[in-house]
Amino acid sequence: MADIEITEAIDPGVSRRNFIKGVIAAGAAVGSANYMFRGVGALFAQPTSPGAVERLITLTVNGQQRRVDVMKQETLAMTLRYKLGLTGTKLGCDRSECGACTVLLDGVPHYSCSILTQSVRGREVKTIEGLAAEDGTLHPVQQAVVDEQGFQCAFCMSGFVMSTVGFLEGNPNPTRAELAHGLSGNLCRCADYDKILTTMERAAENMRQA
Repeated sequence: MADIEITEAIDPGVSRRNFIKGVIAAGAAVGSANYMFRGVGALFAQPTSPGAVERLITLTVNGQQRRVDVMKQETLAMTLRYKLGLTGTKLGCDRSECGACTVLLDGVPHYSCSILTQSVRGREVKTIEGLAAEDGTLHPVQQAVVDEQGFQCAFCMSGFVMSTVGFLEGNPNPTRAELAHGLSGNLCRCADYDKILTTMERAAENMRQA
């Protein structure tokens, strides 16, 4: 009997469909209000909690401005490969030992696996994809690799190329020993260092002639 009385007390004009429509409409109204007044609300917002970072940031990569959603713990290597599709940057050891992930930051070689993406805002990032000229002409270091066939599996190649470019910018006429020291932060799993050094000597010559 109690169930019957409750049923009879419900407004016959209310249906499940109308109820759901009302909830959706109310949600839309609240969302619109939040959008309209978010600027005003920002005036009274609490300060950002310590350690909080903006996720949608702008990076300068190979001369282009790129907007990307980045987590605060995300490394530059991960962003380049999996967010921007620049897979020329290789992930080898992922702990700053092999150099396969080397990129240039403001012209200086760095291991991108050990740099947080959030920290490179406002800096110029260059990967191996950005070395060639717009008309497709290879960078002198890249051309030397083609001419000398200096790598076997070539997994480490892009890291060696980027390190060589950065090194030769500061020392355009190195000895073989200086080249070996300058590239000592890069490892080759095939251990073909003699051929790599010969290739990079050719690269230095190409850059002097360019």
